[in-house]
Amino acid sequence: MNVLPNNVSSSPALPSKFVVNEKDIYKKKKRHLRKNIWDPIELIKTGIWIYFFLLIFEGALRKWVVPSLSTPLLVIRDPVAVWVIFLAIRNNRFRLNSILTGVMLIGFISIFTALFAGHGNIAVAIFGARIFLIHFPLIFIIGNVFNLEDVIKMGKMLLWISIPMSLLITLQFYSPQTAWVNKGVGDDTGGAGFSGALGFFRPPATFSFITGTIAFYSLVACYVFYFLLNTKLINKLLLYGATAGLLIAIPLSISRTLFFTVIVTLIFTVIAVSRNSKYFGRVVMGSVGMVIILLALGTTTAFQTATEAFTHRFDVANTTEGGLQNVLADRYLGGMIEALQNSSQQSFFGVGIGMGTNVGSMLLVGKTKFLIAEEEWGRVIGELGPIMGLAIIFFRLKLCAVVAIAAYRKIEKGNLLPWIMMSFVLLNIPQGQWAQPTILGFSVIGGGLTIAALRDSKFNSKTSLT
Repeated sequence: MNVLPNNVSSSPALPSKFVVNEKDIYKKKKRHLRKNIWDPIELIKTGIWIYFFLLIFEGALRKWVVPSLSTPLLVIRDPVAVWVIFLAIRNNRFRLNSILTGVMLIGFISIFTALFAGHGNIAVAIFGARIFLIHFPLIFIIGNVFNLEDVIKMGKMLLWISIPMSLLITLQFYSPQTAWVNKGVGDDTGGAGFSGALGFFRPPATFSFITGTIAFYSLVACYVFYFLLNTKLINKLLLYGATAGLLIAIPLSISRTLFFTVIVTLIFTVIAVSRNSKYFGRVVMGSVGMVIILLALGTTTAFQTATEAFTHRFDVANTTEGGLQNVLADRYLGGMIEALQNSSQQSFFGVGIGMGTNVGSMLLVGKTKFLIAEEEWGRVIGELGPIMGLAIIFFRLKLCAVVAIAAYRKIEKGNLLPWIMMSFVLLNIPQGQWAQPTILGFSVIGGGLTIAALRDSKFNSKTSLT
């Protein structure tokens, strides 16, 4: 599918008897549209879009719309994922590779090791294994079915959503935790905000927890920087509104993680531009635009208050945790190193897949707590044991390495999007907390979109990953 229309012929006008009536054209378009609706590929794409929207608004359903169904809604995307996989298999769009085969094989085996050598709870084992058997494959299906045009469409949708989302977190930030807008999952009147600074709480937006807000704006940041370099692809008012929403979301979130993530995305963007000099002028213009937006936001009391709270938390947390360098090392590398050091102390088959999730702890001990480890690598190795756990980590790292190399090569060809999105992928796929459904969902969407973005401008090339 081409984004630009085909060149129109400059031949003389046809005689009237050859001119097709506009009503006939409209009828043909309607028939063509009906055919497209039931096209197998379009059905798979529809399933992916449903998965995307449920990811964004799943928390809203659990908090505000049908709080009585908050527990089953936790896995509302699972049947959608199964449906997409079924359609992909039936239409030869489910293509195995070494990474996907290895992860799914471990996921299948882990159910039996959990039952016969671990916790022994079938429900917990299935909940844990679904990460590898149902959600992980979607990364490759999205990469196989979507093209660059679809990736850009989803990016535009993210930017449209980010504007009201920023208004929502502003309202949550300045409202008490007892307010309806801050209601927690399952009609919890105690509030869904997480402790922040200066009496303000970190807003969860439409998600059940602040991690959703961070992941959402981290992905939005990738598209904001990309569209700032390619303003012809998007409505400028939308781009300016989304940029302002992103900038105000950083202090309103009171999240250092979001701040660092946006900085990482900026670094990836600078690297991409340095490899393709034609974007230098656009970088200057985009930087000027962001400075103007920041100056405008800085004149508002709401932005000033949020910035004060964010700065206070930043200073206090950095002092408590031993400075910025230690914070970064502990946030990204600390959990990895500790998990690897402790891997030899784990039982061969681990304690059983699913035990390290919140759902697993609730089913096993009756309350939500970290039964294994809070960090992802520690949880994976603890659940699966050193052999299978390290194998899962290897496959996740291999996926990132393969995509990163392919994305870097695309820079010289003028396609900067996959490389910019790698800033999101590298922070979520290697050690993103996949036990948390929202982080898992954003990892799936982000990884799939990045692979799909590797396609060339003709939107019909294949990648080695699919």
